[in-house]
Amino acid sequence: MLTRNQFGVLSDAAVHGACSQRAVAIRVGVSLGSVNTAVRELKEMGALDESGAITQKGLELLAPHKVDNAIIMAAGISSRFAPISYERPKGLLRVKGEVLIERQIGQLQEAGIDDITLVVGYMKEQFFYLEDKFGVKIRVNEEYANRNNNSTLMLVREQLGNTFICSSDNYFTENVFEPYVYQAYYAATFFPGHTNEYLLDTGAGKRIIGVRIGGEDAFGMLGHAYFDRAFSAEFRRILEEEYDRPETAPKLWEDIYREHLDTLKMVMRPYGAGVVHEFDSLTELSEFDPSFIENVDSSILDNICKTLDAKRADITGIAPISQGLTNLSFKFDVRGESYVYRHPGAGTDKIISREAEAFSQEVGRDLGLDDTFIYEDPHEGWKISRYLHDCTELDYGNWDQVAQALSMARTLHTSGAESRWSFDVYEKAQELVGLLDEQHRASFADFKELYDLIDGLAKCVASDGTPLCLCHNDFYSPNLLVAQGKMYLIDWEYSGMSDYASDLGTFVCCSPYGLEEADRVLELYFGRTPTEAERAHCLSYIAISSFYWFVWALYKDACGAPVGEWLYLWYRNAKTFGKAARELV
Repeated sequence: MLTRNQFGVLSDAAVHGACSQRAVAIRVGVSLGSVNTAVRELKEMGALDESGAITQKGLELLAPHKVDNAIIMAAGISSRFAPISYERPKGLLRVKGEVLIERQIGQLQEAGIDDITLVVGYMKEQFFYLEDKFGVKIRVNEEYANRNNNSTLMLVREQLGNTFICSSDNYFTENVFEPYVYQAYYAATFFPGHTNEYLLDTGAGKRIIGVRIGGEDAFGMLGHAYFDRAFSAEFRRILEEEYDRPETAPKLWEDIYREHLDTLKMVMRPYGAGVVHEFDSLTELSEFDPSFIENVDSSILDNICKTLDAKRADITGIAPISQGLTNLSFKFDVRGESYVYRHPGAGTDKIISREAEAFSQEVGRDLGLDDTFIYEDPHEGWKISRYLHDCTELDYGNWDQVAQALSMARTLHTSGAESRWSFDVYEKAQELVGLLDEQHRASFADFKELYDLIDGLAKCVASDGTPLCLCHNDFYSPNLLVAQGKMYLIDWEYSGMSDYASDLGTFVCCSPYGLEEADRVLELYFGRTPTEAERAHCLSYIAISSFYWFVWALYKDACGAPVGEWLYLWYRNAKTFGKAARELV
């Protein structure tokens, strides 16, 4: 078994041939005396010949340390890198004239590592060209939207051996890869001052004995990692054992590692400042490559500049906003004013008319229901609005706010505004059921029973002659924002000519309300006690709206964008209010 110094000298000879001991000492990073001792020992072992060149015996001694392959993780969404990540995966950005992942593949291949597997997920098709261009292998991670990067390593677990683990968006100013590696390691950089990075505590031989999140003036994980065969075997065993546990899904593979430091042996490999770069935001990347913003191909930035008569240099303060159920959004500043850019989400073009939304947004602005609205492209669906500072969503438990919201709904319904677009919530639900049938997602035990219940209610309300009016059709708390005492009705994606009760139905079905609170909502809307016919009509629409949003949630789930507990809430409300309405009609 080779010592670390023997390995360093021998691997250097394998890569560079016979060289002066001084040159070897510089490359290996040890003293000239240590190199001299190691050379003598290796010659005695027959691993080096008299000239210092490696022998067949030397190659055999190095064989256990030869790198087998590399895995490049490229499945994630990189939501913190908005808005550029909305248009292309982060690893495909061009930085200082080179595409990030192409530069990294080139560095691996320069180090003699040709077995490279690229694991993709988000916008996966944009990476496929790399197979022909560089000869890499492509694996598709279908779980990228629901799990952290542990799913990537689970997918390729049988390939783990002497393996480099890389991220597609890292930038190395020098080639950090090599054909022989002594033992498992994680790359590390010194973080001066306070940081929230994963920081390392080490023992003898730089063995990692602790990983903590956040701290000051310490080395932290940054960049690539290397698994040797022993590490890979143990990590694979642990990953397979823990993978199906619910608590594992959101973990980074590094989290699994730090929970098993006693059996997963890895050392820290420190790099000097400026060697390893990991860009967590557009601001960080722009500091590294000042020309990036001006040169990046981005229709989103172009849209902002055109709409607000700005230059790219005017766009500052970009920060992602928590993803909504339908879209991606980010906040930005231009010349001291704050705005929101809304980017349409995956699959929404099949279920949303952006022309209808743009028309209704203008009506809402003119009625004073949403004067944050600036512009929406009626074809592509992107939108720019003023950003509301210190705003909160409508509180369903605050009945003064609820009364204000219902007054806004009535203002819209009685405005006389007519759209050439309509939105029949039950018709839309049936369209979604058709899409679900194609994916076999509407075949569970009581789906037909639920469908028949809602179908019967829909036929009853369709026959009572209620006139249509312009409705919001997405009328619930996240779209009713309160700032400085004023309420704003935002996000008009589903707006169109509808039954007025469609808005009341959505408002209640997305709330924690039961039948008693629903009746109070109706009284506030009408300004009086509703008639029995009005009550039956509105309760039916609460059930129908619940069913629509339930099948909408199933469709989003089938598209790889699950909406969490909303799905069950809508299922339960469709049944609860459906049965109550059936008794009345």
